[in-house]
Amino acid sequence: MALSNTATPKYYGQFRDAVIRGEIPICREIEMEMHRIDEHIANPDYYYDDKAVEGWIKFCENELTLTDGSDLKLLDTFKLWGEQIFGWYYFVDRSVYEPYPDGHGGHYVRKTIKKRLKNKQYLIVGRSAAKSLYASCIHAFFENVDSTTTHQITTAPTMKQAEEVINPIRTAITRARGPYFKLLTWGSIQNTTGSKANRTKLASTKKGIENFLTGSLLEIRPMSIDKLQGLRCKIATVDEWLSGDIREDVVGAIEQGASKVDDYLIIATSSEGTVRNGSGDTIKMELMNILKGDYPAENVSIWWYKLDSVDEVSDLDMWLKANPNLGKTVSYETYQRDVERAENAPAVRNDILAKRFGLPMEGYTYFFTYEETLPHRKRTFWNMPCSLGADLSQGDDFCAFTFLFPLSNGAFGIKTRNYISSSTLMKLPAAMRIKYDQFMAEGSLFVMEGTVLDMMEVYEDLDNHIAECGYDVRTFGYDVYNAKEFVARWEQENGPFGIEKVPQGVRTESVPLGELKKLSEERLLLFDEELMTFAMGNCIVMEDTNGNRKLLKKRYEAKIDAVAAMMDGYIAYKHNPDAFE
Repeated sequence: MALSNTATPKYYGQFRDAVIRGEIPICREIEMEMHRIDEHIANPDYYYDDKAVEGWIKFCENELTLTDGSDLKLLDTFKLWGEQIFGWYYFVDRSVYEPYPDGHGGHYVRKTIKKRLKNKQYLIVGRSAAKSLYASCIHAFFENVDSTTTHQITTAPTMKQAEEVINPIRTAITRARGPYFKLLTWGSIQNTTGSKANRTKLASTKKGIENFLTGSLLEIRPMSIDKLQGLRCKIATVDEWLSGDIREDVVGAIEQGASKVDDYLIIATSSEGTVRNGSGDTIKMELMNILKGDYPAENVSIWWYKLDSVDEVSDLDMWLKANPNLGKTVSYETYQRDVERAENAPAVRNDILAKRFGLPMEGYTYFFTYEETLPHRKRTFWNMPCSLGADLSQGDDFCAFTFLFPLSNGAFGIKTRNYISSSTLMKLPAAMRIKYDQFMAEGSLFVMEGTVLDMMEVYEDLDNHIAECGYDVRTFGYDVYNAKEFVARWEQENGPFGIEKVPQGVRTESVPLGELKKLSEERLLLFDEELMTFAMGNCIVMEDTNGNRKLLKKRYEAKIDAVAAMMDGYIAYKHNPDAFE
């Protein structure tokens, strides 16, 4: 078939028919992408070319192998994803320099040039969907079929992880099952002084995968902006950009360099992660705007597989929404085992929901489970006795105060008040900024002007708040770090009674953390603020061989200060039981 601006792509057409017949369940995001593809079909400016797609499929199935050396047979999903890259084209008019036939001089002529429409593809799909193998197929095709000299890179949170993209190509080179790879690998790489005809043309070297015919190179790069910006790479793949604690927009850094090259391609593949509010969430917000049609990014292809809600986890027929290769690259039995594990081991529930089913959950929650972080109904504790906990350890950036109100049934009412500098707020990434705006709206977070928090200003604001709410603060627990001025003024104005110093460490924290955990399991910590949910969701607790625990402030951006303040207040309450009789 020749170029057509009315044809329906072959593999997309098969997929769409299967969806309409009800054979393949899809989530809301995939449905949005299908609407975008339907708009491409209806747009007379975009042309579909099946020859490039079929050429890529034939190359992969004739030449490439799996990592273990067995023959590669492309999955239907691979053909569907690849068709979006290789299938769509548009034409632009350009002034091109054309030399005279005799080779002396030349002139500029106006020519119509065919250009590939898609140069970015985001693929968010569940664990074990063969995402890395798909990236390998793209890399191998461009390195060996493209006659130009291309620089290709693959990156992942660790360089060893990025090797999973290169390993299938190494195996294919070793096996050389097809005629083209037999030709390219014939000869010896040790032949450096003899005839170049007797030297291998394609080899895996210390640099990466090298094609000596064209001088093309596929190499691994660390996932860091410093190592990725300024490159002139034509093809780049980014693996697991959502899974880890990635705080840099590496896709943007790669694109800045790749845009120097005509017809570049960036493929970002990942399963959903449990780390919220990083650069990954900011990118996902942008992808959702594209899918909704808020702005037309026709050069971006988005395949975002996930369940539409947690309720669908119990419905086996819906699992295909999260992993379209289920039953092919991963068994239903594996998914079933993970579902049972999530039900019986709450600590891994969020990880399984994210990785297997594409449901982004809040924080790691290794200590507090998801159910324990759900807020209670709104309530006030006017004129009630309480214990105040303070965590001022990041005084230049974030201060947390948590009030504990002992109730008659053994429960504790929780209220928190936090302060942040305007300078810190301005530096937050977009997704985190939206989260902080929610906290400010609910009244649990306050912004103080300046670069560094003035502790006396914080003290006065907190003192006014206590007076307005009528809180009867009877004990005060504080972490010693950066608290000298604040505590001195508190002691001067409220007296020395009930003030408890709480040094951070296993010896102090182990017992109260265990008791707070039991209270949260029984839903006896009655908090109604989203900031408390966020802080509890970020809590990771380090446990030694004796079972002693302490709060781990693993990530500077993941605030757990409100929980640390709650623990300080709880310790002060436990040390002064007489004050609450």
